Amino acid sequence: MSPVFGHGRLRLYLLKLLEESPRHGYEVIRLLQDRFLGVYSPSPGTIYPRLARLEEEGLVTHEVVDGKKVFTLTDQGREELNARLDELADLEQEISDSVRDIAREVKEDVRDTVKSLREELTQMARDVRQNARQEHREAQREARQEHRDARQAQREAWREQKAEWQRHKREWQRQTHEWTHEWKRIWAESFTGHGSRDSDARLGQMLAEFVEELRGDVAGKQVTEETLATAQDALYDAARRIRDALR
Repeated sequence: MSPVFGHGRLRLYLLKLLEESPRHGYEVIRLLQDRFLGVYSPSPGTIYPRLARLEEEGLVTHEVVDGKKVFTLTDQGREELNARLDELADLEQEISDSVRDIAREVKEDVRDTVKSLREELTQMARDVRQNARQEHREAQREARQEHRDARQAQREAWREQKAEWQRHKREWQRQTHEWTHEWKRIWAESFTGHGSRDSDARLGQMLAEFVEELRGDVAGKQVTEETLATAQDALYDAARRIRDALR
């Protein structure tokens, strides 16, 4: 029971509520709960026995309406209430003061709760921003690292491709040297003692122009093992046919 209701005070307040209007027990409980802003809610085990005692004393009576006991103040109960009007006024003032204190405490609790909630929300927002910045920085670092890795991979690919081109270039130079040597051999074998100096010069010029033209055709193109082999076979075949033609 609330400290407001000292000895005999709840009994007096029940008479006051029934003097206002006939009520059933649940309605009395609800009125007290509303009056104290829900902080104080008397149990049925507190109210119904007191209503029964007031009825035994002849201060209230009841009738059953729709299956519920509705209590009404009797003339004897009204006389006692009138005899205790000063005490009732003090009780009303105490209840008002108690309700005001309760309202102030509730207001302070709400204010503290709102303040705490605001601080928590502020901290949450700060944490979210901090996490977002951290994630953004990490994403930037990852992007930069991926860019560096991509550039490194590209440089390695270019180095490998350059090495491959250089290998093909050396192979082409080697093959060219071999082809040149073979042409010189054919030339020497085919024209020694068989032609004039002018014919010899013209054929040499034709061979030189052929080699130069062929070199220009393949310049800047990727030369593979397959194309080298094909070109070598073609040159050997051409050398054989020229040698046969000049015999």
